[in-house]
Amino acid sequence: MATEIQKTDAQWREELTPEQYAVLRQAGTERAFTGAYWDVHDDGIYRCAGCGAELFSSETKFESGSGWPSFTEPAVAEAVEAKRDLSHGMIRTEVTCRRCGGHLGHVFDDGPREAGGLRYCINSAALELDSTSPR
Repeated sequence: MATEIQKTDAQWREELTPEQYAVLRQAGTERAFTGAYWDVHDDGIYRCAGCGAELFSSETKFESGSGWPSFTEPAVAEAVEAKRDLSHGMIRTEVTCRRCGGHLGHVFDDGPREAGGLRYCINSAALELDSTSPR
């Protein structure tokens, strides 16, 4: 499926910080407990750092103990895409931004049961918190 936003690698490199580029465009992972948002409790909307798409709400953010921002569900289900990821000798489900194709993180089935059981484990470098947007 083609993404809505098409840019060259050079354009992405110019627009993103080196860390954002490594995560969003090369499917990298920031180290646990080092990202800007893993321990943030501010209200707002978490947007894709690559294209600004609305991805997650602070209302679904929870403390997972993993060291990455964790959410029980996307703010808009259609904003993210889940793909099977067989890299690094593991079977996981990768989460990408549907609008720009950027790698966000992974989703696991060990989240809070009362909220559906999912844990969207997302790299801070893939996000920008918009605290001016209503939740």
